[in-house]
Amino acid sequence: MRKPVIPAAAAALALGLGLTACGSESGSGDGSDGALVVGATAVPAGEVLSYIKKDLAAKNGLDLEIKEFTDYVLPNTALQEGSLDANLYQNKPYLDDFNKSKGTELVPVVDAYLPPMGVYSKKVQDVTELADGVTVAVPNDITNEGRALQLLASEGVITLKGDAGTTASPADIVKNPKNLKFKELEPAQLPRSLDDVAAAVINNNYAQDAGLSPAEDAILLESAKNNPYANLLAVKKGNEDDPRVEKLAKLLTSPEVTKFIKDKYQGSVLPVTSG
Repeated sequence: MRKPVIPAAAAALALGLGLTACGSESGSGDGSDGALVVGATAVPAGEVLSYIKKDLAAKNGLDLEIKEFTDYVLPNTALQEGSLDANLYQNKPYLDDFNKSKGTELVPVVDAYLPPMGVYSKKVQDVTELADGVTVAVPNDITNEGRALQLLASEGVITLKGDAGTTASPADIVKNPKNLKFKELEPAQLPRSLDDVAAAVINNNYAQDAGLSPAEDAILLESAKNNPYANLLAVKKGNEDDPRVEKLAKLLTSPEVTKFIKDKYQGSVLPVTSG
């Protein structure tokens, strides 16, 4: 695979709820005593939280319950409405965009880990090998598409306008030497598109769900170094000082969790403490 590069955009997705609940049906939402109910996508957030629940929570005085989701929208609406106390799955650019578009009041507490976005292909071993005029699939939501294009731009595959940021789109491409075509798809569909396109830029969780190893299978992968798009623990504004939230935040950045992430994911998910 190519040497990892530094990214420049955010992650997001949508569609479908999975209720793999590991606890009660509703969160307290008010910082009261009791179990802390945290929403998460299955991989890696759900696995990291399950490790904390099994090995660390009790001895640190935390009663942790986990609700798993298969999308990136419902965990935030549930948090805003109070059926969750916190969630873990998104990065700050996505959270900011969600608050702006949905009128929610959700705030970050602590960065936990980076699930690096990657470029995958069944046709080539390096993005520089992409042939003239081929099609590259990218996520169809604003923040993920921008992140995907910035990743390609980081390797010089395309050049974006100087002011193109987290909301970059194909319209912001100013140089496209390979005349690449871009196919916008729902993020969950991207792994299935690999038979039909030259390459696809896929979010980490969907890549792993499809049996792809970001560390081994990506032909271009984001780096954790100076990466502002780590997944974070979020709560509804006003609940940042909930003692239960503070305990979980401390555990998420503990040496034990850092070791768990390194050992389990072998570079496919990166702890924020890895630099």
